[in-house]
Amino acid sequence: NNKTVFKASSFAGYVGMLTGFKPGLFSLTLNERFSINGGYLEWILGKKDAMWIGFLTRTVLENSTSYEEAKNLLTKTKILAPAYFILGGNQSGEGCVITRDRKESLDVYELDAKQGRWYVVQTNYDRWKHPFFLDDRRTPAKMCLNRTTQENISFETMYDVLSTKPVLNKLTVFTTLIDVTKGQFETYLRDCPDPCIGW
Repeated sequence: NNKTVFKASSFAGYVGMLTGFKPGLFSLTLNERFSINGGYLEWILGKKDAMWIGFLTRTVLENSTSYEEAKNLLTKTKILAPAYFILGGNQSGEGCVITRDRKESLDVYELDAKQGRWYVVQTNYDRWKHPFFLDDRRTPAKMCLNRTTQENISFETMYDVLSTKPVLNKLTVFTTLIDVTKGQFETYLRDCPDPCIGW
């Protein structure tokens, strides 16, 4: 029917999705959660009751028709590897980080204006644990967002936050900015000029 189903950033040849949005409905980003608890060996041995995480994000982007439906699939579908899913909606208060183990959700950290939580930040560490002391990107990201203030959030200021070292580092491949309600979607390949940490 000549309607865009979703837009996404990915790599040539990769059929799963890492970051994308369904215009007018929700945005979704997959982030790595370091853990040795992957189910790949089980999958190779024939136990195929879990979904590849890149395929889950693609399925959600293709088929979900609301923020709540997307959240439900991301929190309940059995997956092959631990992950973080960052989900944003089109209504005030719709936004969360879903911390996943292979078989269950460990945490759903949501926006909460009443608690003063107008943003959520996710790096590659569980939010309830201290990040590795050489790799604390969470604290600088929060400092930048607090200095920016909610009233001044724009694509430009978010790009600045995501370009602040060590939020930007040698492992940053791309930065994507999404405005679900306006249908704006911009992805930038990144390079972190030295001096820049390697992780």
